Amino acid sequence: MMRQSPFTLSTPERVVDPLALRPRDAARVLGISERLLWDWTRTEGVPHVRIGNVVLYPVEVLKNWLAAKATTAEDDPGECP
Repeated sequence: MMRQSPFTLSTPERVVDPLALRPRDAARVLGISERLLWDWTRTEGVPHVRIGNVVLYPVEVLKNWLAAKATTAEDDPGECP
């Protein structure tokens, strides 16, 4: 009987959710253009991390920021369709 290497996966490889998104991916999941994301980052304070020349949008922080920006019809009755 051939012995299995300790580095061989016995189960399918799991997909790991990213901790942070690049601007293009963050804009895509928000459903906005990358340009609008940059504008909001500058003017609306979209949370991001800059490491050298790389800008990342932490997924959980981005979700919390978006939830905090959400309004209900009672909060802003003139803006809802």
